[in-house]
Amino acid sequence: MTQRCNWVSSEALAHYHDTEWGVPSRDDQHLFELLVLEGAQAGLSWSTILNKRTGYRRAFADFDIDKVARFTPKQVDALVLDESIVRHRGKIESAITNARAVQQIQAEHGSLANFVWSFVDQTPIQNDWASYKQAPASTEISDALSKGLKRYGCKFVGSTICYAFMQAVGMVNDHEASCMCRARCAALGKKGRNRKAGCGSGWQRLAQSV
Repeated sequence: MTQRCNWVSSEALAHYHDTEWGVPSRDDQHLFELLVLEGAQAGLSWSTILNKRTGYRRAFADFDIDKVARFTPKQVDALVLDESIVRHRGKIESAITNARAVQQIQAEHGSLANFVWSFVDQTPIQNDWASYKQAPASTEISDALSKGLKRYGCKFVGSTICYAFMQAVGMVNDHEASCMCRARCAALGKKGRNRKAGCGSGWQRLAQSV
């Protein structure tokens, strides 16, 4: 019998859970996509965002950072009318703002991946929850990541959003202990240490610098 995390309640969520959630990602375009989508989710369900993901990819040039950074106010006006995405002007504008912020991060840190992964010392945090309900909504690390991103002008990157982002891109492995994906994600992290969320040292150094 296939055992997944208990938050999985649909085929779309199952596919996302089985193939992407918690898998360590160091691809800047993918990281930017998840940063935008997690921000877009604010006040909504993740299922809503997944159902609009194809629309988001089309609307935001497949999350090409440089292309999104060049979006104009006229394009924003058009996107506000686009029913294939969340038509929230602030969230749409934040995607463009964040693309420009990511460009600066890339210039200073070499890549977005280098920057965000430095908050966990480049090593996925391995948790051991019996239930997803035990996982925190935010941690000191997500607090620091939020602060670090905001320093560059990023929007819709509060600590709760940042923790969801960390879970999504495998910076923290929050698959339930009984989940079939937990061991695979841990193996993909290879250098992962048995640390609980909220512990570590890299985030402290970065927090002091921001």
